Amino acid sequence: MADGKERNESTVPAMDDGWWESVLAEESRHPAHTQPRVQPSKSEVQPGAGKEAHTEQQPAVNWSQIKDLYMKDRIIDLTVTGHNRGGLLVEGDGLFGFVPFSHLIDLAGKENLDRNQDLEPYLGRSLHLKVIECVPEDGRVVFSERAAQTEPGKRAELFHSLHAGQNAHGTVTNVTDFGVFVDLGGVEGLIHISELSWGRVTHPSQFVKLGNAIDVQVLDLAPERCRVALSLKRLLPNPWTNAATEFPIGSIHAATITSVLSYGVFARLDKYGVEGLVHASEIPHEEGVLLKEFLSDGQSIQVRVLHLDPAHHRLGFSMRLE
Repeated sequence: MADGKERNESTVPAMDDGWWESVLAEESRHPAHTQPRVQPSKSEVQPGAGKEAHTEQQPAVNWSQIKDLYMKDRIIDLTVTGHNRGGLLVEGDGLFGFVPFSHLIDLAGKENLDRNQDLEPYLGRSLHLKVIECVPEDGRVVFSERAAQTEPGKRAELFHSLHAGQNAHGTVTNVTDFGVFVDLGGVEGLIHISELSWGRVTHPSQFVKLGNAIDVQVLDLAPERCRVALSLKRLLPNPWTNAATEFPIGSIHAATITSVLSYGVFARLDKYGVEGLVHASEIPHEEGVLLKEFLSDGQSIQVRVLHLDPAHHRLGFSMRLE
């Protein structure tokens, strides 16, 4: 296993809010509507938060109560008052917020959905929920029905036991274009797409599926916002560290085609999990014959290393072995 101290810090993505856009990934993929914002009181708005929070006509929210629910990891019952293609609008007793589609127990992972039709029956229903994100300066409150399945206090217990560099076990709860969410047993973490593999990643669904039980490594923790950054690739040694020795220029290796394009194919070295490009000029074929006519994704081939740039994780191959 890769130890936390052995990590190449230059390859660790910045832990900024851009990582966590995918908390509402289901909503952002259907931008016809946006997540509701709720207006904090003047005392709750931090300096520099911007004018938007003051100008929008939104219901007043009891932010002290919201923060208390969040920090104490409590479960609350709220009523569904509306929906959009991203999820449900909920409110009750001075609380207003949003439940992302992927955080609904009955619908998360369901295939062939008609979002409007599937969300309509929730109107008027009372749901058991937990606050999973509370950002007064942004006017954002996010609830989760799925998180409410764990007992109160479990989140604090998990955050106390987790630390950067630790290996953990969890279940895949959502696969988005820019990462994978994993439930660690009461706390949900994100594997950013850049942390899935040491090789090229076209889409996270290449590596995990909804419901998969997987091992991960903890990269970073932000307990105050219930955020955990995870990695899948760091469970394995970085193959680029010893690339010049393991797959030097001129060496021949078994590989699997991962993508066929007009100008060549991408292939992954079976033993090391890294990918490189085989340019069309390095693929023996008759003039006028398209590569897709005789090559396909998943096909096993032999490649010779032509170019190697470990610092930038780049490889060039040839299917001409001599």
